[in-house]
Amino acid sequence: MNAGQLAALIAAVFFAALACVGMFVLLRLARLMSAAAAMITDYRAKTDRLIEQAQAAVDRTNEQLARTDSITTSMDQVTANMAELSGHVSALAGLAKGISAAATAPLTGASALVFGLRRATAVRRSLQVAALAEALPETLPEMPARPAITGPAAPPAGLPEGSRGRSARVASRR
Repeated sequence: MNAGQLAALIAAVFFAALACVGMFVLLRLARLMSAAAAMITDYRAKTDRLIEQAQAAVDRTNEQLARTDSITTSMDQVTANMAELSGHVSALAGLAKGISAAATAPLTGASALVFGLRRATAVRRSLQVAALAEALPETLPEMPARPAITGPAAPPAGLPEGSRGRSARVASRR
């Protein structure tokens, strides 16, 4: 073997070793590419799922906004109706006051007249009885003095201070 052949053999061995290293690098690169492709596919699936969830959230938000808009519109209508009702009530308040005053004035006058007549009749009867008693003192038996009707009656003898008979309660109400 001469020097040229030895150099060719060494070059062939280095070429074969270099080819093996190249094959090894290419195999590793192929594995890396397939792992990257699997990872990208997985990320794409996760991204698609995430986008679907985000879209569902946006759709729900839009539905809620539509409901809120309808509620706001409804509340605006309620506010307008309440303002209109308040105006009607304010307009009717003066009318109700006038009707009330017109209806109660005659009733107040009538009740005052009835009270006055009743009181005058009671005073007149008591005066007539007093005049009769003065005119015929000998025919009437002696009667004990009656307490005034204006204040509470004293309890009858033998009853405790807090309890009064029926006649005393009736007299105290007058």
